[in-house]
Order: sequence, then structure tokens, then C-alpha cells
Amino acid sequence: MKPVKVLCIGGSDSSCGAGIQADLKAVSACGCYGLSVITAVTAQNTFGVQDILEITPEFVGRQMDAVLNDIGADAVKTGMLLTAGIVNAVAGKIREYHIEKLVVDPVMLAKGGRNLMLAKARQALVKKLLPLAMVITPNIPEAEKLAGIEIKSVGAMKKAACLIRKLGVQNVLIKGGHLENSKQKEVVDILFNGEIYQEYSSPRIDLRESHGTGCTYASALAANLALGKDVATAAKLAKKMVTSAIINSVSLGAGHGSVNALAGKLKK
Repeated sequence: MKPVKVLCIGGSDSSCGAGIQADLKAVSACGCYGLSVITAVTAQNTFGVQDILEITPEFVGRQMDAVLNDIGADAVKTGMLLTAGIVNAVAGKIREYHIEKLVVDPVMLAKGGRNLMLAKARQALVKKLLPLAMVITPNIPEAEKLAGIEIKSVGAMKKAACLIRKLGVQNVLIKGGHLENSKQKEVVDILFNGEIYQEYSSPRIDLRESHGTGCTYASALAANLALGKDVATAAKLAKKMVTSAIINSVSLGAGHGSVNALAGKLKK
């Protein structure tokens, strides 16, 4: 039996908490076969990113050719795309191979504050990649940059989702974990398809071990799309998985530990 395949494109995390390593764990936990294209190698631990080695756009393209020419992919998820050249290379191959189920996680900042997407790369993302995407999954800070507004409420999240969708993406899923409200007992995520807003809620879990939440969420979403789920159902299942992954997080090093998607495997 041929497996359902998900290609994850992004940076490598030497602590294995986020990036490609988190992507592959989440995809595996969903019952899919994970493939990878590395866009950057990071020297990273629980305190953050110490250094970044960029992979050339040409070699990123060669990696995509090698995988897609031979194995193919039922869905693609992008994460860290540091430069405009890398964004352009990825977008070109997405068009060339007619990838329809594309999830874009617009990774801009590492948890420790390191910039993971240069300004020109963000411009290229908006112009070249978002019009090809089925879903984009920004957190609050990323949504603020893409929408150009401040987000302090669920209502503002909905406004931002509408503005981001006008950039050309089919569906916008804004994650509410960064919403600054000490009285908020739940984390609310907003999905907007151009007509309907859907809300996904989960209890707020205040833990230091939260490294890799965004990567896990977006990869689980891509995996469920690859399995044939519609966007709303895929988002619901991804939300369940990332919540369970946070509950089952692991303490590593002396900084921020990591979520654990494999411990949080759920039946589809």
C-alpha cells in the first residue's frame, strides 16, 4: 500500500523541537509519510537560535526536484524561508509541480527572538507564495505584520484574517496563543475561508515547554489535508493534536522544552 506523503520545507532545528524535525514528527503522528527539503541549518537549543546557515535557493530547488520527480507529495507545508531567493525558488517549484494542497506557516521569528524571515522574503512570500496556498497559519505577531494592524482581541483576529485573505490565499488560520489577555482561559484560533469564520478553542496551557507548537500545528494540518480532509476538519484535528502535544510536552535543557506530537497521537 502506498503511503500518504507530506513534503515539509523549512529549516532544521538541532534541538529537534521545531523546524523540519517537528514537522516530521507531526506528520508521522498523523499516519503519513514525511518528506523534507532543508532551507537552512540552525545551531539551536532550548535558549534559542545561535546561528543560521542558509541553503542556496538553487539547492533548495534541487531538493524539491529530487523528491517531487520521483516520490511526489499529497500535500506540502512550508516553514522557515529566510530569503526572497528561497521563497522564489519554492514558489516556482510549487507552480511547476502543480501542488494544490499547500500550507504556508509564515515563520518570522524564533521563540528567542531571532529573525527567521528577512523583510524582502516577507514581500516575496506575499507576492509569490500566498496566491498558491490553500491555507496560511500565522500566529498573532505574524498576522499583525501581514495584515498591518494591531491584534488585541478575537474581533481583531477576524479583521486580520479578512485582510490577509485579500493577499490571495484561500484560507487563513490565525492562531490565538499570543493574544495578550491574562483573563482569557481559552486559546481561540480563527479560520476564515472568505465567507465563514470558524473558531477553534482549547484550554490555555501555560508551560515553558512550548517549542514547536506552530510547526506541529501546520504540519498536522497539511497531513490531514493530504489524507483527504476538508480544511475545516483538518484544522480541527490539527488543533486537537497540538493541544495534546503541549500537554505531553517534554522538559529539555535549561530553557524552553518542546511539545511532543508523538505522545499526543490521536485517532483520526
